[in-house]
Amino acid sequence: MLASTMATQTQLDPPNTPFAPSGSQTSLTPPLVRDSSGVSLTVNYLPHKFSNTLLSPGPRKRKGKNGNAGMPKRGGGVEAFKSGEARMPGEGDEDYDGVNGGFFGAQRGAKKLRWNRFKWCLFVANSVLSIYSITGLIMCLLTWFNIWTHSDIIRVGNRAELAISTLAASLAVFTSTIGWAGILLNNRAFLAVYTFLLWIVFASLLIPGYITYKKHTFNLEGKVNAQWSRNLGTSGRLRVQNQLNCCGYFSPFVEATVSQTCYARSVLPGCKNPYMQYERKVLSTWYTVIFSIVPFHIAIIVAGLLCSNHVTYRFGKGMMPKAYRLSLNSMAVIMDNYANQLAEQYGSEVASDIIARSRSNLQLDSMPYSPLQPQPPSINHAKYDSIGSRAPETAT
Repeated sequence: MLASTMATQTQLDPPNTPFAPSGSQTSLTPPLVRDSSGVSLTVNYLPHKFSNTLLSPGPRKRKGKNGNAGMPKRGGGVEAFKSGEARMPGEGDEDYDGVNGGFFGAQRGAKKLRWNRFKWCLFVANSVLSIYSITGLIMCLLTWFNIWTHSDIIRVGNRAELAISTLAASLAVFTSTIGWAGILLNNRAFLAVYTFLLWIVFASLLIPGYITYKKHTFNLEGKVNAQWSRNLGTSGRLRVQNQLNCCGYFSPFVEATVSQTCYARSVLPGCKNPYMQYERKVLSTWYTVIFSIVPFHIAIIVAGLLCSNHVTYRFGKGMMPKAYRLSLNSMAVIMDNYANQLAEQYGSEVASDIIARSRSNLQLDSMPYSPLQPQPPSINHAKYDSIGSRAPETAT
């Protein structure tokens, strides 16, 4: 470009030494962008894991399709850890982190995508969580609705354990729903919340298990005696008597609630023995089921911690680090210095022509440049200010 421009000129001034200040130096940009004290003009080292998206804008093409085989790959993909692969995705890349696209994160007309091993691990783990959380919630709801045989006894005698178990199952279902959203949309923010909620579900799962184990193991008879005489009340004892077909605690004469089947001369046995047996069976089954789920839940937590940030092979959040970005202000200062050098060496007309062509080729029409305007003499870069303003040294 420079050679063709020089060929069109009949006579050019001999070039001066680069970066040498002179009184005829002019500035090609307004004073607003010439202050380079707050911008970095250093061309940072660009690691191989970040692709050169600035030099190749537009959607990424895979495997040389559409006649663009030399275009660098800008997405992670399933083979991102291979040698020569980039880590930065484009907006249309299969590893794009967002909610764009169709069902399961796929785009219409795109080829069938593949899940990596971390995503499959999360899929299996969240499937297990969904199965036992939905099953537990259904069991609790059926108990609340009095569908099971003798479930009214649990609603009376084990109301606290049932309420905590329902809350834990509901929270587990909610957590699994967030997990599905993060897995199917490749959203790492959802998966981070999902992993955090798994710990809360774990704590809420252990509480009813510990309560039922403690009640079953340590002096169950004393707890049942105290519950019958102090906590159940008249209506509670009546519901237990109707469910177990008994009357009174030891006999119809001891803490009995009068009903059509329970009265002083009733031949029904006392409720202590059947109620004790039922409570022992229910409590044993309760904490056994909960503690058998604990290993699976711990495995799900480990899977979430290890795999939630690798649902795709993309590096980080897919954003170029700030240290490797070139801002408009930095570009303006660089172009200003370049234009001043050209104006000093070849004249303002040649410099204006070259800058105009450069802006057109690089699509920089939106850059804050103005036509050539004479400005007071200035030093090219702020780091030379101390040298330019220094008094000339005198020989001693």
